[in-house]
Amino acid sequence: MRIQVTGRMDDRFADVLDQKALDFLVALDGEFARRRVQVLDTRRARRARYAEGQLPGFLPETRAVREDPSWRVAPPAPGLVDRRVEITGPTDRRMTVNALNSGAQVWLADFEDATSPTWHNVVTGQLNLIDAIDRRIDFTAPGGKRYALGDQTATIVVRPRGWHLAEKHIVVDGRPISASLVDFGLYFYHCAQRLVDAGRGPYFYLPKLESHLEARLWNDVFRFAQNYVGIPQGTIRATTLIETITAAFEMEEILYELREHSAGLNAGRWDYIFSVIKNFGNRDDFVLPDRSAVTMTVPFMRAYSELLVRTCHRRGAHAIGGMAAFIPSRDPEVNRVALDKVRADKEREAGDGFDGSWVAHPGLVPVCREAFDAVLGARPNQVERQREDVTVTADDLLAVDRTPGQVTRDGVCGNVAVALRYFDAWLAGTGAVAIFDLMEDAATAEISRCQLWQWIHHGTPLAGGGQVTADLVRSMMDDELAALARDRSAPERDRLARAAGIFSGQALGEDLPAFFTTEAYARNLVEPAYR
Repeated sequence: MRIQVTGRMDDRFADVLDQKALDFLVALDGEFARRRVQVLDTRRARRARYAEGQLPGFLPETRAVREDPSWRVAPPAPGLVDRRVEITGPTDRRMTVNALNSGAQVWLADFEDATSPTWHNVVTGQLNLIDAIDRRIDFTAPGGKRYALGDQTATIVVRPRGWHLAEKHIVVDGRPISASLVDFGLYFYHCAQRLVDAGRGPYFYLPKLESHLEARLWNDVFRFAQNYVGIPQGTIRATTLIETITAAFEMEEILYELREHSAGLNAGRWDYIFSVIKNFGNRDDFVLPDRSAVTMTVPFMRAYSELLVRTCHRRGAHAIGGMAAFIPSRDPEVNRVALDKVRADKEREAGDGFDGSWVAHPGLVPVCREAFDAVLGARPNQVERQREDVTVTADDLLAVDRTPGQVTRDGVCGNVAVALRYFDAWLAGTGAVAIFDLMEDAATAEISRCQLWQWIHHGTPLAGGGQVTADLVRSMMDDELAALARDRSAPERDRLARAAGIFSGQALGEDLPAFFTTEAYARNLVEPAYR
């Protein structure tokens, strides 16, 4: 047989990994595996050019697409007309029920940044989605609390893992298959017709795209899949995350490539910051201050978000705002300050023309809804608001050196703490982690370790004196490890040591790896017999 499942087959896994679904994965792999490799080769070549001093810009070869006023994306699909509040989270069973019941219009069911890609998480996540669509996901937690779906539930939009990741527990002709095609393919094969029968459709968020050619690849995947199962072209809808600096220069082209399947663009703020650091980390004019200072109101982020709204609305597409990552606290004063910041952020987005926005916790749904209700009223969106007042140049998108703020000792220490704690939780199988009253995921861990690498690489001055050095970061790491190791069992201390190894390799090495997830997954999350 050309395809082999090398991961363990636990309870009900055969419901997801049946022969017909596996045959579909083989078909997807045969059609698109070579093009995926070309995408990754192009990414590496582009990053090498940036390391040599080249900067991105708007593409002259696609000028005609940008200047043609006539084309539009497909109209909103059922369940995606009103998207004023979207909640994100992993696909574990409790989160599935809580997100669907949260009162948000959309749930981003996340196999990517919010999921640690253990084999168990990947397959049970698919089972949970099938059970949710079939409304058989009710369960009782060990403590006795019962979880059940309400009458009104959010529209499911699945985010598969990015093109850079492989699923090493499923191999075709002896090589691992694309994790993107696994996550997309299993969900689409099992759920597309179920969703159509329920009056919705198979909807997706596309992560970490770097160019319109990658959008073209996804569009071809969609066409192939719809033909394969015999549902009409255009049934699939996809929202593209603009979370790389290169994609920011190709927003219109991305919408154009996906126009029959497009549901809009999202301002993926954390991965966007990570992309800027990763691509230009060798340049001293791209050094950013503390992560907390890099808000959506700094010049380069403001340019990116306003261009996104203008681009989407010009083409009849939804513009979805970025993440509010705060986790409600038991401390009333912490809650008050944080909720004021969340409210101001969502009011800014609604005022700028966004049609909806993201939250990471059900407790933030009312705050986001109030901000958008105040602007939208009874309207489902504000796509008619064209934002013709917005003009953004390449220099505006690259104006990182105009970001106010400093690098502080607290900022360095905070990045160390977040990265270590996140890597530890990720190794334990948790991909969305509450740390210091914020929901941290793979994207924020990427920012943390990349900023540390960049500051060390440039010997960045610290506010109050001194500079960021590898020795300073190692000292902070040792202090954090000592604090975290207290009262832990031997296996937990071993896991923490492995987290420290990931941290050292990703933040303290001579080179800056493109993603922590690729190597860390292969070394730590793949079942030992199949590494």
